[in-house]
Amino acid sequence: MELMGISDEEIDRRKKYLQFGETDEAHLAEINDVARAYAEPVIDAFYAHLLRFPDTKAFFSNPATLERVKRLQLQYFLRLTQGQYDAGYVEERLKIGAVHERIGLDVKYYLGSYNLYLREVATRVLGAFPDDPQRAIEVLLSLMKLVFLDIGLAIDTYIFQRERTIGLQQEAIRTLSTPVLQVRDKLLILPMIGEIDAARAKQLTQQLLHSIRSSRARVVVIDITGVPSVDTNVANHLLQTVEAARLMGAAAIVSGLSAEVAQTLVSLGVALDKLNTVGDLQGGIEQAEALLGYTVTSNAEALTTEDRKG
Repeated sequence: MELMGISDEEIDRRKKYLQFGETDEAHLAEINDVARAYAEPVIDAFYAHLLRFPDTKAFFSNPATLERVKRLQLQYFLRLTQGQYDAGYVEERLKIGAVHERIGLDVKYYLGSYNLYLREVATRVLGAFPDDPQRAIEVLLSLMKLVFLDIGLAIDTYIFQRERTIGLQQEAIRTLSTPVLQVRDKLLILPMIGEIDAARAKQLTQQLLHSIRSSRARVVVIDITGVPSVDTNVANHLLQTVEAARLMGAAAIVSGLSAEVAQTLVSLGVALDKLNTVGDLQGGIEQAEALLGYTVTSNAEALTTEDRKG
């Protein structure tokens, strides 16, 4: 409830919107004994329906699992007429919604199942008030209000769980898709590829600073060849990354600026004097090696030197 932002005040707001109040609670308490009487026949009809369809039948291939779930479903439906629709009730419903999402039960089957339950119950409630159909309708309307409270909570849980799963997957993809590479001692390369939003830029900076510290790097080449566009936020974050690397004791070289990106940086008024830039990744590595004191000699040059010595 806390993670989803569902407080006592939010529960009250939802009830008021559904016009669910004390009168409705009294109506539901009135049919508690009736609900106990019709509970098992409704559950039997409920699961007989589910088992007719391959998609829902697949969840109950184990007979022991089917019996256990039927008992839990019985308790779930009986809880509708037992009163106390408070935070404890909401927490129970959210947990059930989380289980449905985790096992992969699609929302369409959840809604279809509740539709079947309401139709089965409506017949029995009408039969419980043969001389007062108006009373039966009032009870059914109260039940529908509570059922829609349940449905709203369940759908919120589906959305919350899916968004959290997607967020974790995106975080994993970001980490894997942008590795900080150690080319040689004291030299790191950060290849940036794809669109860079504020969240990803922050994650890249944290990843880079962690690598600088763990490898004791002195020079970092930040290659943005694969970044198609740069806006003000990304440009400013790039500057912040360069400055943060400097504070960690590493000089930063930015390579791979396309003509379009360079023009964008100029038009945005970015303080380019704070950036050490080169045209491509090779140039960035060469400059980084020079800063570290490395000298690169081709094989041809080395052979010529040996010949002269000879």
